[in-house]
Amino acid sequence: MHQSDLIQLVKHCKKHNQIAQIAIYDLFFKAMYNTAFRIVQQQDLAEDITQDSFIIAFSKVSSLQEEVTFPKWLKQIVVNKSLTHLKQKKRFYPLDVEKLNSTIDDEYDHEFDSTNIGVQKIIKTINSLKDNYRILLTLHYIEGYDYEEIVEITGFTHTNCRTLISRAKSSLRKKLDKCQTIAI
Repeated sequence: MHQSDLIQLVKHCKKHNQIAQIAIYDLFFKAMYNTAFRIVQQQDLAEDITQDSFIIAFSKVSSLQEEVTFPKWLKQIVVNKSLTHLKQKKRFYPLDVEKLNSTIDDEYDHEFDSTNIGVQKIIKTINSLKDNYRILLTLHYIEGYDYEEIVEITGFTHTNCRTLISRAKSSLRKKLDKCQTIAI
């Protein structure tokens, strides 16, 4: 779909055009569902969150300043709803930075080498991490959010966010190394 077509659809959504809303829903449902599922890891719940997010988006679309930002705005709604659900279920706990070591080990702050490991294996291993780590790596590497956006989404401090992501990467690396050792 061309950007101009998306802009027109969003403009029609602002006028409560149900045909445009259905078109937007059909266009973005799968991607938004996948985003929610990667966070909550339950199919039915991810579907409910996605549907609720579309309802919120369509009810507030008139407040959107630039129609071209609709996909990012919608994804933000889905991520926020997913995290809110986890917080309500007490599965996602913001950690106090004082409880963490204050330094980030730059030695572990490099990207993963996925040349010898399949993408599915990496995703499966990410999903096996504890919730905080899994969510942060998903937001950063899969959803493409930068540190500032993750700080805004999660409510972590910038230092806490960087520390947790560094630790999550280290934990993931150790699990992947263990998998490679077992496979050899």
